Amino acid sequence: MKHPSVLLVDDEEDIRRSTCQSLELAGFDVRELGSAEAVLDLVTPGFAGVIVSDIRMPGMDGMTLLTRVRDIDPDVPVILVTGHGDVQLAVRAMREGAYDFIEKPFSAQHLADVVARALDRRRLVLENRLLRAAAGKRDDLESRLPGRSQAMIDLRYRLRAVAGTDADVLIIGETGVGKEVAARALHDISGRADRPFVVINCAALPANLIESELFGHEAGAFPGALRARYGKFEHARGGTILLDEIGQMPLVLQARLLRVIEDRVIVRLGSNEPIPLDIRFIATSKIELEEEVAAGRFRADLLYRLNVVTLKVPPLAARREDVPILFLQLLREAAGRYRREPVEPPAHILEAIARRDWPGNVRELRNAADRYVLGLGVDGLDPDEEQEGLSLAERVARYERSVIASALQAHGGALKPVYEELGISRKTLYEKMQRYRLDRRNSAE
Repeated sequence: MKHPSVLLVDDEEDIRRSTCQSLELAGFDVRELGSAEAVLDLVTPGFAGVIVSDIRMPGMDGMTLLTRVRDIDPDVPVILVTGHGDVQLAVRAMREGAYDFIEKPFSAQHLADVVARALDRRRLVLENRLLRAAAGKRDDLESRLPGRSQAMIDLRYRLRAVAGTDADVLIIGETGVGKEVAARALHDISGRADRPFVVINCAALPANLIESELFGHEAGAFPGALRARYGKFEHARGGTILLDEIGQMPLVLQARLLRVIEDRVIVRLGSNEPIPLDIRFIATSKIELEEEVAAGRFRADLLYRLNVVTLKVPPLAARREDVPILFLQLLREAAGRYRREPVEPPAHILEAIARRDWPGNVRELRNAADRYVLGLGVDGLDPDEEQEGLSLAERVARYERSVIASALQAHGGALKPVYEELGISRKTLYEKMQRYRLDRRNSAE
């Protein structure tokens, strides 16, 4: 094989065969497909080829195929072919990410030249991804977004696949699943890692300061504007903007944001001078934006601009096998924050934790890990489950540790009221705190 694969899609068999033959004569390895649906089974983020597809086809047409392929990997070159001479369709295809647009009838040499350039571009994209992975950033995602479930493996894979591009990304998931963690990780393994990462909380934008906060202003733009000020968009130039909970952004501002995303240009308040922006946009949402569009609370055109790539962060309920691994990591992090020795819960505790529902997802699990490190057990865990497999001495010790930790926390770490309340001497309290690895600072947290 002289070149990576070319997937050729056309529902007209005669045209497909003649085009395939001309590409093969030019030295390409070609696979013929009679429908666009078949392409989706062959394209992955690591696909090393290009797609040549007719636009007008029954079932899934070429434009829909383009959108679906970009969901998998926005850097896979898609070359669209039409015999209808539709200039508007050509413009739309290019705006939506087509690599090139060819009108029938075309010469075999012209198609071969376009395919060759597309393959060269694809090769460079894949090589750059490998270089970034070799630079030591690859393993970072395993610690930030741990898990052995297929859903988490796929999420990390897609993050790495899209990191080397400038494609805008929409990250969706329930409250507490780690959407912002995923967004920050995406920025940190991208080529923009050394540039600003600016978070905009769309649900908390002050209505009277929205324009100034985001777009900046010139001196004298309004009463009290004594000097020029950068807005958040301008501050993030060269870096990444995180639009946190984009679904709660006011409709009036959505129109302004759409223009910024389309043109990558802003104008400060009080100025007519356009300022170009080199920015990547990442948006997060805990609500279904399609439903918000249907309800008239979110602009459809803004959704289509933001979801060039959509990443889903799964809830814990969808990856229960990850809960014990994640809980152990959160325990280690909590021990470090509270300056405590790491704790290793017995297997039956981990099993009980994995069986539990965690509606607050990782955020709720992190709080449980904090309490466990502080000796307060796991809220909501059946006492029989927590004590299962322990000897009488171990159960007594665990209870005693919990009582002392609770007393220390209740009295803000002050020792005198603790040993007086518990009816023990100061020396005995010190000894038990040492035995159970408790200290006044951590228990006062």
